[in-house]
Amino acid sequence: MGDDFRPRVVHRNRISTGLHRDETNSCHVMGILNVTPDSFHEESRKTTLESAVQAGLGMWELGATWVDVGGESTRPNADPVSVEEELERVIPVIEALRAANSENLISIDTRRPQVAQAALDAGADLINDVSGLRDPEMVKIVLDSGCGVCIMHMQGTPQTMQIQPTYEDCAKEVSSQLLETARGLVAAGHPAEYIILDPGIGFGKTLDHNIELLQRHELFRGIEGFAVLWGVSRKSIIGQLTGHSEPSERLSGTLAIASLAHFERIDVVRVHDVQEHIDVFNVLNAID
Repeated sequence: MGDDFRPRVVHRNRISTGLHRDETNSCHVMGILNVTPDSFHEESRKTTLESAVQAGLGMWELGATWVDVGGESTRPNADPVSVEEELERVIPVIEALRAANSENLISIDTRRPQVAQAALDAGADLINDVSGLRDPEMVKIVLDSGCGVCIMHMQGTPQTMQIQPTYEDCAKEVSSQLLETARGLVAAGHPAEYIILDPGIGFGKTLDHNIELLQRHELFRGIEGFAVLWGVSRKSIIGQLTGHSEPSERLSGTLAIASLAHFERIDVVRVHDVQEHIDVFNVLNAID
C-alpha cells in the first residue's frame, strides 16, 4: 500500500462533508467524467487527456462536489476492457486534476482493485465500485487506505444484469445486501461517515424495480444513517417513463428525479449535466 495518500485523505477530512448533505443545502453533485469511447451517453465521452481534464475542472468550477473518473463503460452488454487499458485512461486524468487542484474531491469509478489502488495513489479520495466490493482485495484497499467508498448494487455483471432480473422484494433485498457490506467495513474499523450506498438504478433491475428503489430509499440508511447516492442521469428508466429512446433526449426527466432527490434528502446525485443540476438545486434551496 502507498503510504503517501493516507495522511492526505484523513487529514483533509472532507470526505464525510462531501457525502452527507447539510441541513440547509441540497444534494451534492457528482459529475460523471467518462474517459471512454463507448459510454451510453455519447456526449459525455472524453477520449483525450486534455478534454477530460478540462471537463473535470469545469465541473468543479460549476459547483460539483465530486468529479467521478471512469475508464470502463458498465452499461448493459458493454465490452470489458483490460486493466492496463483502464489504467492508461484514468490515471493521467486523476494526476492532472489533482495537480491542478489539491482540495476538491475526486472519485474513481472502477471494479478493479489494481485501478482503485493506482487511483488513490494518484490523488483520488473515493472508490466508486459498481460491483459492490465483491472482490476481497477491494475491501482490503478501502480498509488500508481509509478512503471514501461508494458501494453500489448490481445483480450479475454488465453482460448479464438485464437478462430477466428477478427479486421477491427488490428494495429489501438490495438494501440488505448493501447494508451487510457497509456494516462489515464499519466492524473492521472503517468510518461509517466515509461510506455511501447506491441502489444501482438500472443495474439488474426492471422499471418497476427501479421505481421501488427510489420510493423506498430510507431502507438504505440503516440505523447508522449511511449516506445515499442516486445515479439515474439519462438512464433507460427516464426513457421508459418519458418515451424518449435516446439518452440525449432525457435531460428533463433526469432533472425531475433530481428535484425528487432534493425533497427526499438524498445526499449525492451522480450526473452528466452539472450546470443544469446546480441551477435546479439553487432554485429549490432558495424557495424550500
